[in-house]
Formats: sequence, C-alpha cells, structure tokens
Amino acid sequence: VQLQASGGGLVQPGGSLRLACAVSEGTFSGDAMAWFRQAPGKEREFVAARSKSRNRAYYADSVKGRFTISRDNAKNMVYLQMNSLKPEDTAEYYCAARLIWTVQYYNPIHYELWGQGAQVTVSS
Repeated sequence: VQLQASGGGLVQPGGSLRLACAVSEGTFSGDAMAWFRQAPGKEREFVAARSKSRNRAYYADSVKGRFTISRDNAKNMVYLQMNSLKPEDTAEYYCAARLIWTVQYYNPIHYELWGQGAQVTVSS
C-alpha cells in the first residue's frame, strides 16, 4: 500500500491550491486520513485529519477556516483544499493514514502509512 501525494506548487499569498493523496491499494480502508507539513528546520506538524467512521474533520488552529480536508472513499482519495494561503504555509506536505482512529490524530507517530511530500511554496 502506498500513498501518493500531488498538487503542490508555487502560489502567491492569498491564493489557493488543492493537494490530493491517492491510496494505491483499493482494499485499504484507513479510518484516519491526515495531512501534516514540515518546513525547513522545523518539526513535522499536524494540519488536518478526517475520520471516515465519525465523518468529522479536525484542523490545526493555524489553518482552521482556510483549509478543508475531504475524502472520496470510493476512489480511496483524500484532498486538502487550501485557500487564503500565507507565506507561513510554505512547507512540504505529507499525507498519512492509520487503520483505526486515534484521539491523538494530531501526533504523527500514530500513523502507519506515509506518502512522499508535496512542496507548497507561498511567495510573491
């Protein structure tokens, strides 16, 4: 099972991007799908997570109201719509999956599968 992230790029402040994460194996049904990001010299940080069983999304305070995580279970895809982007959103973004939901959804150590990063650069 692999996760494949795509959709990164360069965008001006205030712009939008949508990241996509594809789960290559159709039988994988992770309850928790999440996005994390890591800027140079910083630790990996939680961005957003979505529980399939709870049909609920969770966000870091820094992105709440600007980012939206969604998933298409039939296609085994998870998306991160990013609006009103700021320079501080610049980072490598990673999608992650966990089979069973955890209340510590914000902690990267609990995720079993990771995709390669997608670079997002917000700059004028």
